[in-house]
Amino acid sequence: MTESPDLAIAIDAQDRPGMLAALAQVIYEHGANVSYVGLVGRSGGMARVIFELESVGDQATLVAAIQAVDGVREVSTEPTFEKVFGRRIIVIGAGAQVSSVVSGAVSEADRHNIRGERISVDTIPLVGEKEIAEAVRATARLPRVEALVLAGSLMGGETTVAVREVRAAGILVVCLNMAGSVRTEADLVVTDPLQAGVMTVMAIASTAKLDISRIRGASF
Repeated sequence: MTESPDLAIAIDAQDRPGMLAALAQVIYEHGANVSYVGLVGRSGGMARVIFELESVGDQATLVAAIQAVDGVREVSTEPTFEKVFGRRIIVIGAGAQVSSVVSGAVSEADRHNIRGERISVDTIPLVGEKEIAEAVRATARLPRVEALVLAGSLMGGETTVAVREVRAAGILVVCLNMAGSVRTEADLVVTDPLQAGVMTVMAIASTAKLDISRIRGASF
């Protein structure tokens, strides 16, 4: 399991070449490691950059050093995305099946989140092999994604290749019991969409007792 970030900072700075490098240099000099960086807004020659950092020593000293960088207007500390949104489940596929999976996932996540978990559920209804394969691959580039659910009636070809790639990146893949070769690559195949959402949440929640290693490759 990766180390959880210690600190998140939002930086309002001049939108110019070299600014990101200057900020990264200060972070490096203070011994911190960048676990996430994102550009969340650009307007009027200014940009807002979000850093999430690990191995932070003296937070106050680091923030002051960033504030002193030429071109930085404001620095603020924020809750990390892991603390706010936590572990992330992505649901991709056809509209009707997606909505049922999400219903099960959100209901189950609610049970665990009131006990201290932070599990969020994102979704995009899509059709077309190329479009779905691109979305599947993109999940490996998103932060905090622990599980992907594929909800449709037929998936295979390039989507199957993409599933193989994201599983290699450490993402759990659950799919509905559908036609096509995706079933052969998924960690878990579940026939009922509602139950697929529930089981996916249980598989990643630390407050659940479902051990995916004991049922990996099974169909339900």
